[in-house]
Amino acid sequence: MTIKPPIINVMAEAARKASRGLLRDFGEVEQLQVSRKGPADYVTEADRRAERVLRTELARARPDFGFLLEETGEVPGNDPAQRWIADPLDGTTNFLHGIPHFAISIAHESQDGIVAGVVYDPLRDETFWAARGIGAFVNNRRIRVSARRDLADAVLATGIPFGARPGRAAFRAALESIIDRTAGVRRFGVATLDLAYVAAGRFDGFWEAGLAPWDMAAGIILVREAGGFVTEIGGGRDPLYRDTILAANDRLHRPLSELLRGPYADMRARRPEPSDITR
Repeated sequence: MTIKPPIINVMAEAARKASRGLLRDFGEVEQLQVSRKGPADYVTEADRRAERVLRTELARARPDFGFLLEETGEVPGNDPAQRWIADPLDGTTNFLHGIPHFAISIAHESQDGIVAGVVYDPLRDETFWAARGIGAFVNNRRIRVSARRDLADAVLATGIPFGARPGRAAFRAALESIIDRTAGVRRFGVATLDLAYVAAGRFDGFWEAGLAPWDMAAGIILVREAGGFVTEIGGGRDPLYRDTILAANDRLHRPLSELLRGPYADMRARRPEPSDITR
């Protein structure tokens, strides 16, 4: 049995504590206090409570770390080289509609990038975790990306841009390129779990545009430690602070990148430079 590094135990325990309130609220969505911060982009009191629990638990364990959080934003710490990137409830729209598919995501970012991550699915009690150089796991079982070689056998996951998010035209063109060449495309609305499922070999690949760092951070290290490739669409740089992401096994990443490069060329051309991005 692989012994979890202490940083993984910290993140996993914080996620479990934050999940208790989510589980109590799930199924009672009509009684939730809901506000709107944009079309189809909801914030609930459940989000805020879960985030408060995460901040309390993570700060207790590592008091000098900063935070990058979905609801609160950036909170500087005493150690500028270390911070948590967390989403207390990925899949808020699913949660509000009683759809049993959502997750909590936490990553540890150092000056060397993402070094550890946890994605916790409280309904299935699955803890996906990875640490640099150690590998990727679900609970205590080692996971690997799929071994499929042919796109015709591949099942992919994606996200559909909604509201005013950029990339709708690119998505339509990409779907047209992908759908006839693969075994299927799924859209479940939880990017953190999509990436975890790529790491576990349940999906063969995942692409999306317009995600935030907390949607990707833990999933990126999960896929990489499971033997997969993660880049921007079309190749290039680390996608964490970029406009697009493509994750797949080592056999399918290149052909998927070639198929998606054209539809997303405009987004790549408009991507911000690193100096324009808050760390």
